[in-house]
Amino acid sequence: MTTSSTVLRVLRDGNAGRYLTGLVVNAFGTSALWLASGVWVKELTGSDGLAGLCMLALWAPTPAGPVLGTLADRVRRKPLIITVNLIMAALLLTLFAVDSPGRVWLLFAVLVLYGTAGVLTDAAEAALVTDVVPAGLLGDFNGLRTTVTEGMKLVAPLTGAGLYAAFGGPAVACLDAGTFVVTAVLCALLRVRESGPAPTDGGARRGRTAEGVRYLWGHAGLRALVLAGGTTMLVGSLCAPTLYAVVDRLGHSPAYTGVLYAVQGAGSVAVGLVTGPALRGLGDRGFAAAGIALTGLAVLVRALPWDAAALAASLAAGLGLPCVLIAALTAVQRETPGPLLGRVTATANTLMFTPNVIGLAVGAALVELARPALLLPCYGIALLLTAVPLVQRAASASRTAARSASDANPA
Repeated sequence: MTTSSTVLRVLRDGNAGRYLTGLVVNAFGTSALWLASGVWVKELTGSDGLAGLCMLALWAPTPAGPVLGTLADRVRRKPLIITVNLIMAALLLTLFAVDSPGRVWLLFAVLVLYGTAGVLTDAAEAALVTDVVPAGLLGDFNGLRTTVTEGMKLVAPLTGAGLYAAFGGPAVACLDAGTFVVTAVLCALLRVRESGPAPTDGGARRGRTAEGVRYLWGHAGLRALVLAGGTTMLVGSLCAPTLYAVVDRLGHSPAYTGVLYAVQGAGSVAVGLVTGPALRGLGDRGFAAAGIALTGLAVLVRALPWDAAALAASLAAGLGLPCVLIAALTAVQRETPGPLLGRVTATANTLMFTPNVIGLAVGAALVELARPALLLPCYGIALLLTAVPLVQRAASASRTAARSASDANPA
């Protein structure tokens, strides 16, 4: 099946099309607010450190994923998503009160709640999508999701910055509030027979949360993919602070990092369009391993002091980095029982995305101590080594499948 035909199949499905449109709208609002919030804090306080804390505030709730995923499994997912989106729309309107340094705390409070809502709805959406999208198209849908969300990262920050420059932070907050309302409406329009929430057994919440952790950790295939995803995100975030040093070595102004990020975003948009066929051809582990290896090669190439190398490395990183995340999410959706899906998804996201915070902090310290020419080859080799176990598992699975086929059809 060609890439274009699978994309059309997803888009022609009314439910899947509405769901994907909601994701596009929500990603646009989130990306616009992400940049504008830092500019807003910088302008009010003059502090680079406080401005940088805006991103940390959004990521801070990530470790609470297993607990929030438990909540997503205890209620109907569609009403939960609608309710959370409407609550966030109302909360964003409180940012009209942020007009002085003394009220910046309100912006940070809303950003933390924003991140919490994101973790909760990601868990609920990952479970709901299995009721909305046919199982055979989950990989294609998750690839398209990556395409649209990465595509929004190319245009939404500029829109948010322009809107902020013209009308101030409250205008960006109002725009984002509107995207939450639209997302809630589109979710309400979904025609889906949702699988029921997990049955109540009277157990403690901690025990219910642990069920998701135990299932993920006890499933060898999912555990391997999620750990590879977490390692990849850790090394990728270690690489991120070196980008400014790379740009400086090339003789460009810091603004040139925007060009490299745009090229990387274009690569991520492109890989989303071929995800479905690639997953079917390579399998979850093979697709993830190929992406990690490509990212490792990209990091090695970035160590070369040439503009062409930097641009090629950014494109390759954009193509490679999302692969393991898409493969892990798709595998979780396919191989997890419905009543556990919210908890398992949230636990997987916690294990894969929490390392971002650690890597950014450690990477910022390391880049002060060593040159990119030394750090980047180490990071690239670490990524290539991360891909090796997945390649071995994919090869073992292929041999097992071949033996099973041979046994079923003896000569």
